[in-house]
Amino acid sequence: MIRIVQGDITKLEVDAIVNAANQMMLGGGGVDGAIHRAAGHELYEACLKVPETRPGVRCPTGEARITPGFRLPAKFVIHTVGPVYRDGQHGEPEKLANCYRHSLLLAAENGCHSVAFPCISTGVYGYPIGDAAKIAVQEVGNFLMSHGDMEVVFCCFSSGDKAIYEALMKGDTVK
Repeated sequence: MIRIVQGDITKLEVDAIVNAANQMMLGGGGVDGAIHRAAGHELYEACLKVPETRPGVRCPTGEARITPGFRLPAKFVIHTVGPVYRDGQHGEPEKLANCYRHSLLLAAENGCHSVAFPCISTGVYGYPIGDAAKIAVQEVGNFLMSHGDMEVVFCCFSSGDKAIYEALMKGDTVK
């Protein structure tokens, strides 16, 4: 099941929320900063314990890591790093799709029955919302074909983003 909401992802009562993180996983701007503030300093401490795959990188682009949710209503935070958008010709679509795939698999592996996603890579990383939403809807739809018992929430910050997701779910074409 897929739901689309406009609001604050840190307030959602789901098993896991997805954090549009940076590779260090130590907080930042946008949704990443909001999640770290709402979860409390324990989230920062937990992220420090995630081993680096190479210097300065705890979660490479397209992958996902999981931590407890601490002070959030969600039991878990799944951290994923979306691609910085250049022109769509440098592997960005596949990297973004991998964010959704790996996050959903991690949620399933940890017994989550509900997971909420922000609009990954559409803020300071510059991914066009229409293109990013198409990838999100496609990947979640594909996943739910074999994991139909999971609820996925697309949590949009703006009404414009929410309208794009709603149009895609109805089968409309978006730019």
